Amino acid sequence: MKPAWDKLGSEYADSPSVMIADVDCTSTGKELCSKYDVTGYPTIKYFADGDVEGTDYQGGRDFDSLKSFTENTLEVKCDPNDPSECTDREKAYIEKMKAKSASDRQSQLARLQKMAGASMTADLKKWMSQRISILSGLTSNEEL
Repeated sequence: MKPAWDKLGSEYADSPSVMIADVDCTSTGKELCSKYDVTGYPTIKYFADGDVEGTDYQGGRDFDSLKSFTENTLEVKCDPNDPSECTDREKAYIEKMKAKSASDRQSQLARLQKMAGASMTADLKKWMSQRISILSGLTSNEEL
């Protein structure tokens, strides 16, 4: 699995939305592994949509499986500042949210983040993730 993981890390080395990292739980990373309840090795955890606890990855350990999961679940392709790679649905949502106040956008972001752990269809979860990403991008611009 290590070669596939390293290759994935190289693929996403310059990604603005995905970070691939290694932690050695038998050495300097013991405290971090304990914090996230990692007891078996290798364990893959991912953090999406504001998740601070981490979720155990249960998919394939080969490069193609890891890459597919990352592309479909973690990678953010739509940037509200440059919507050229956004879908029509995402572009419409960006325009709708730009018309709202900063407070309204912040409230919507908080509402969606609370829903992140709820049970829902894969399509709905993906759309929720896209909206969180868009709102996070719009909100981070306001903080500059």
